[in-house]
Amino acid sequence: MNLKEEIEAEENVFSGKIFSVKKYTVRLPDGSESFREEVEHTGGACVLCLDGDDVLLVRQYRLSLRRETLEIPAGKLEKGEDPLSCAKRELSEEAGLEAVKIEKILSVNPSPGYTDETIHIYYCGEYIKSASHLDEGEFLNLVRINKQRCFEMVESGEIADGKTVAALLWLKSRRKTSS
Repeated sequence: MNLKEEIEAEENVFSGKIFSVKKYTVRLPDGSESFREEVEHTGGACVLCLDGDDVLLVRQYRLSLRRETLEIPAGKLEKGEDPLSCAKRELSEEAGLEAVKIEKILSVNPSPGYTDETIHIYYCGEYIKSASHLDEGEFLNLVRINKQRCFEMVESGEIADGKTVAALLWLKSRRKTSS
């Protein structure tokens, strides 16, 4: 069965600094008509970075959740920006680290039901320390948490950020396969 939905009309509903919203009229595979809403986002990049057996995380307040979260350093891609450049920039800005060895490990689509966002996840195995330089209006604390404790925090729900969970699951699976 063909599952593709054909776009018949589109309307720009909102354009903001971080994302825009479109409304589509679509023709469904059975021939009926429906509507879809999509959040357009340039995507982002993030970095899983280890310091010995510790994972480097940032603790920051997320208004949408009304609480603090623990996340790997991350940021939004500028229009046309290479994800690797973004990952390196965010590691430098948020953690004060310059990547020496960095590799892409995976990409995730956090919520494909309503957004086209793709997040590119990198692993940094070697770095040199520099000074952090947060964006204006950005407030966070860099924390180091033992990777085993991070795995437990994912299982308990204390770490629930999607990109961070994906990166930590990658790390956990990598650890099992290299044993």
